[in-house]
Amino acid sequence: MAEIQITNCETLSDRKFPLKYYTFQKPDTKGAMHPQENEVYFRPDAVAVLLYNAELKTFLFTRQFRLPTYLNGNDEGYLVETCAGLIDEGETPDQAAIREVNEELGYKIADLNKVGAVYTSGGGITEYIHLFIAPYNDTMKQGEGGGAKGEGEDITILEIGFDEAYEKLKQGAVNDAKTVIVLQHYFLYYK
Repeated sequence: MAEIQITNCETLSDRKFPLKYYTFQKPDTKGAMHPQENEVYFRPDAVAVLLYNAELKTFLFTRQFRLPTYLNGNDEGYLVETCAGLIDEGETPDQAAIREVNEELGYKIADLNKVGAVYTSGGGITEYIHLFIAPYNDTMKQGEGGGAKGEGEDITILEIGFDEAYEKLKQGAVNDAKTVIVLQHYFLYYK
């Protein structure tokens, strides 16, 4: 492992999750040390779950307002994405995935299949997201979903057919990275 020398760390914000500004040195490929600077947002790890119904040939997605997308040109600010959320302290990724599906979609899932895990934006965010795919059917429905009310979530649940989702994926109309990854995985390995 490369020898990294942290020369300074300044907390820019600690309002919800820490945002820190680092100055550090790291060796290049020839071993020479070079000073660098980087802002790092310390966001907890997360989960994302794509639910599919093989019989009906449908997926369940969430639609919710995402301020960062609005600030970056998404006119309405709404994003259609897989069910997702942060892993609570003391939870495993599997436990968090099951909880998030229940909170956001209203389903109690049993057969959870891990696709993998990825950094959401390794250049500036610590978050590592665990990706899952799970089957659903009407017998698993236990509640309304719509998100955790105490967290201010206001989620619309969308049931979208396989063909429509595939076409949107092909056209580049799916603009959420975790959703692209799990859909590609589904169409490569499940269909």
